[in-house]
Amino acid sequence: MQDFLAAIGLVLVIEGLVYGGFPALARTLAAEVLSLPENVLRIAGLAAIALGVAIVWLVRGC
Repeated sequence: MQDFLAAIGLVLVIEGLVYGGFPALARTLAAEVLSLPENVLRIAGLAAIALGVAIVWLVRGC
């Protein structure tokens, strides 16, 4: 459970860096996401999940 909470904390830090440090970029990226087709967003999401699982597997396996 501690690892899960640490992961959530890291996600919040990264999100905060984007929105707090580069608000104009965050707004531009949000507008770009709205213009993407749903299947592209789904594929990108699934790829992000796969990459995240692979990273956790590599880190925890070593």
